[in-house]
Amino acid sequence: MTWNVTVAAIVERAGRFLVVEEMDPGYPWPVWNQPAGHVDPGEALFDAVVREVREETGLAFTPESLVGVYQLLARSGRDYCRFCFAGTVPDGGEAKAEDPDEILACHWLTREEIAAGRPRSSVVLRCLDDYLAGVRLPLGAVAHFHADR
Repeated sequence: MTWNVTVAAIVERAGRFLVVEEMDPGYPWPVWNQPAGHVDPGEALFDAVVREVREETGLAFTPESLVGVYQLLARSGRDYCRFCFAGTVPDGGEAKAEDPDEILACHWLTREEIAAGRPRSSVVLRCLDDYLAGVRLPLGAVAHFHADR
């Protein structure tokens, strides 16, 4: 089995969550997702989630806790391991994707609006539900990056 390691960010403001609207090859219409993406070879998880949030929203993300680690067997048959972090972005900053070909728009939506719309996968809602249930693991659980050379 080959794992695809991804990161995702949960950012909440006044009961609304930062989501990106993007195309998914499995659907003919746009879907909602947390700012998320693949971890590059040799990249630390923290660096990856900060980079992905910046690329997809233009905002500086500060991870504060780990919500969880999620295994997903995608519709494509690929296995994913998602590390979902909760954190903050600066107040007052407008979310805007750096690459409009990848991210169509950024939105602040409630959990109900996300569920009623088009979540990219079941993991999007599972991460939110765990966050809303108060699940917070210390960053130290994933803070160690080792490079054997």
